[in-house]
Amino acid sequence: MSVFSSLEDKVLFEHIRKDNVSAFRELYDRYWNKLFFVCHKRLPSAAICEEIVQDVFIVLWKKRHALEIDHPSRYLATMARHAVYHHLARENRQEEARHRYLHKGPSTAAGLEEAVDNKMMMELVKKLADNLPEKCRLVFVYNKIEDKPLSEVAGMLKISPKTAENHLTRALKNIRLNLARLFCSFPGLLLFLILR
Repeated sequence: MSVFSSLEDKVLFEHIRKDNVSAFRELYDRYWNKLFFVCHKRLPSAAICEEIVQDVFIVLWKKRHALEIDHPSRYLATMARHAVYHHLARENRQEEARHRYLHKGPSTAAGLEEAVDNKMMMELVKKLADNLPEKCRLVFVYNKIEDKPLSEVAGMLKISPKTAENHLTRALKNIRLNLARLFCSFPGLLLFLILR
């Protein structure tokens, strides 16, 4: 029989705070089964319950110097319940993620592919726009890429709306022509973008 077995929980915990492993062993032996029962009421898996109880005691030992506990039995039971709730919440999130993946996975994957394709095409268009004359390029970028109204672009560049429109027309024609040439030179690229 341990010298600690007759001590009250609060006194026992004071010894634990002073790094007494034997006092910790006594508390562990005293409450392990009770904590396991607390967990097993809510979780069917004995293995998970054992793991949770182990974790509760590990946390208690690691934080022993920082904790002020008047009722270790209540404190341990509360820790165990919280650990069970945390485990159930995590399982629920994982189940929801699996459900979303199974029921929405293909459309999400298709949406991702489409986004990648669009990004690749946008990068290609931006590269082609870099070869345009400066004002022409700026009108195209502001209007088509940054989605600013043509009248606003004209004001920003201090040109007339008609001039901005002419620059945009020239830019679009140039980019379409270069895209057509590129896809004619590399037909596999167009096929790659379409079939991805």
